[in-house]
Amino acid sequence: MNDKLKLGIPKGSLQKATIALFKRSGWKINVNGRSYFPEINDDNIDCAICRAQEMSRYVEDGTLDAGLTGKDWIAENNSDVIVVTDLVYSKVSTRPARWVLAVPYNSKIKKIENLEGKKIATELVNFTKRYFKEKKINVDVEFSWGATEAKVVSGLADAVVEVTETESTIKAHGLKIIQELMETNTQIIANKNVWKDNDKKEKIEQIALLLKGALLAETLVGIKMNVPEEKLEDIVSLLPSLNAPTIATLYKSTWFSVETVVDSDTVRDLIPELLKNGAEGIIEYPLNKVV
Repeated sequence: MNDKLKLGIPKGSLQKATIALFKRSGWKINVNGRSYFPEINDDNIDCAICRAQEMSRYVEDGTLDAGLTGKDWIAENNSDVIVVTDLVYSKVSTRPARWVLAVPYNSKIKKIENLEGKKIATELVNFTKRYFKEKKINVDVEFSWGATEAKVVSGLADAVVEVTETESTIKAHGLKIIQELMETNTQIIANKNVWKDNDKKEKIEQIALLLKGALLAETLVGIKMNVPEEKLEDIVSLLPSLNAPTIATLYKSTWFSVETVVDSDTVRDLIPELLKNGAEGIIEYPLNKVV
């Protein structure tokens, strides 16, 4: 690669999860104190840390070649970038994040049409304005620097557009959701001109492939066991797998070694069944990547 790939790492809530994901994928990113340019064990990549809210703007204007940010902030900035792939941090969030419209429980506002002429507080200003413009509903959208839910409670706004995963914070502030505006997830994005550079495109695709492989591996485990010949068909019939289980004969024996990959949520029920049906010496092990 003639020039290093300038890769953006999101600052804030996604930073720790992103760095951990890169580590499982084979890249070690070392953040030194307050430095915005962490080291990475790849001579073809230069990293920079920036806010997820700004990432798509920097990728669009070429300051960065590629980066990780939310679908919501791409929409907020209306950025013209290549979306390479979606990423879902399964260990960070059990549900996809959603941007929702919420009002107080006792509010007379029951549907979005009731917001005509009302004030909405949100960090997602541009997207919210476009959303209501498309609905032909006139609203006053005001930027919120934080504690957005409190703006409604204190009477500074009639409604909020806020991001939520479990709705617990919204409910804790005495609010109710009346409309979902967007479901969001982390995405790998690339600059359109950079995408035409074959070397950099190949590097970005490599990153996307291995990061997705590491995320998939979080939901799977490998299991290995010994099975007597007369029980082999019974055991194989119990095993879900990506393709077919790997089966090998044990040295000078009528026993077989059986190995496969299964969903981590099902293995707790599967292992007792395997034991009941004649499997022995069952080993469960974690996976780094599945591609």
